[in-house]
This record gives sequence, structure tokens and C-alpha cells, in this order.
Amino acid sequence: MSGAAFRDLYRSLRDQASAAEDRERGALGRLTPERVVAAAAQVRHGRTVSLAAPIETEAGPDNPEPASHTMTAPAQGEVDTRGEQFARDRFAMNVHGDADSHLDALCHVVYDGELYGGVPASTVTPDGAGALTLDLARDGIVGRGVLLDIPRLKGVPWLEPGEHVTAADLVAAEDAQQVTVGPGDLLFVRVGHRLRRRTLGAWDAARARVGLHPEAMRLPAERRVAALGSDGNNDTAPSAVTDVPFPVHVLAVNALGLHLMDYLDFEALVPLCERLGRWHFLCVVAPLRLPAATGCPVNPIAVL
Repeated sequence: MSGAAFRDLYRSLRDQASAAEDRERGALGRLTPERVVAAAAQVRHGRTVSLAAPIETEAGPDNPEPASHTMTAPAQGEVDTRGEQFARDRFAMNVHGDADSHLDALCHVVYDGELYGGVPASTVTPDGAGALTLDLARDGIVGRGVLLDIPRLKGVPWLEPGEHVTAADLVAAEDAQQVTVGPGDLLFVRVGHRLRRRTLGAWDAARARVGLHPEAMRLPAERRVAALGSDGNNDTAPSAVTDVPFPVHVLAVNALGLHLMDYLDFEALVPLCERLGRWHFLCVVAPLRLPAATGCPVNPIAVL
């Protein structure tokens, strides 16, 4: 895709999003109380499934700077003493990596000097973000989740790095799974990244990964979804667009105001959806309260 074609697509989707219900919260404004109630009413089995992978503390090809986990108490030998003791620990991590499940806030993606909605990029400073921060999602992202399984559609365990998921793939998956993505939905797209990684081992996902083709973003825009997530990065590597390394991030976050969830894990959810014969569920996402943050580790919960 040429740079000029991408800019045309960007402007088209940005203009399409300009009539969003809530410009300050982006597509989260589509999560109306009525839609949340409708999503909750679809719970039938009381089954809950995490859509996050465990946070990793071991370095690897796709995780050169892993999270660190340090025990701060008790000291060696203290657990054997009498009386009250507390175990304490500390975590430190990079949020936007290629291994851990995380949520991208609307201040995460700068394009042509602007954030979503034309907010100046200068609002992001060394002290933190001053607008469109993670705090927009402080009350949670709760709605109807829909999982589209693209490897299942194609009869393979996973898609290979470098492949693109197209809008036609998304529509075909809807038909095959007898589910339709609609306004206010949380759209999840499985590409099989997690299963491939567990089966074949980690690789440098920054250089080679499967994701959505930029043109595929027309579907979530037209369907007016509230958030988008994948078990990969959402973007393909190498990029499909000249001089734009993360075109889907630009289109989703910056043009459409969609909170993105990267590197989720659907491998426990898929067999349950197949057994129950349904690919939609109540989804509850509870981001951390980090008022000036550009994102956070995240653990979405599917409730069927």
C-alpha cells in the first residue's frame, strides 16, 4: 500500500469518526448503559476466561527487556520467626512490548504531530500524558465481546508472520461462526500468534508478525465497534505501508479513537466457544488507575 493511499484511508476513517458520540472518550462513547445491560443479559453459563497471557520475566527474542519481579520482604530467614509477617514484592515493566498483554490508550499514537481528535502531541511530556490518557477507561471497558477466529476459518492452527487479515476474512469468519459484529462491540481477532509461539518458540515479532491489513480497518469503522484486540500486535510486520511501521495503530487509535489491546491470549476461550456454539460473550476490562499513562498491562475477562 502506497503512502498516498494510506493517507487517503486515514483521512476517510478520521472523517468517519468525527461524528462519534463522545469525542473526549473516543469509541468508548459507544458503550452505552443499554448496550452494557444487553451484553450482561447474554451470560448463560457463568464461565469466566482470562484473555491475557502471564506476564513474563524471562528475556527472549520478542521480549529483550522483560518485566522484573523482586521480592522486597520477608528477608531470608524471617519466615521462620514467630509472629506476624508479610510477603511483599515489586513489579516493573515496559507496557508497549511484543510479549505481554496490554491496552493502548488514545494518547499512545502520534501521527503528523497530533493525537486522536486533533489534540496536539505536545500534551505528551516527559512527566506523562496530559490528554486522552488511560484515565479515560478508569470505569472499565465493559460490553459485548466478539471473537473472530481467522486460522479456524482457513483450516490452519495459526497464520504465518507476514500474512495479513483482510476485511473479507473478517466477514467470512462472521459467516462461518454465525455471529455479527455490531455497534459498541469489543472486536477480538485471533491470528494464532500465541499458539505458534508456544509450539515453535518465541521469535523476533518486531520484525515478523501477522496482523490486520490497513484496509481491514474499514470494517470496525463501519460497524462502529468500541474497542479492538488481537493475540498479536494488530499490525503486520513488515508493514504493508511505505514509511508507516504501524498503520493499524495509526488508523485505530489516532483516526478512529479505538482503544487497542495487543498480544492477548484466546487459546483457552476458543475451545469453550466451540463447545458452547457461541462466539460472543460479556467482556470486562478493568485497566489500572494510572492517570497520566499511555497504556497498562491488561487482563480482559470473557463471561459466557
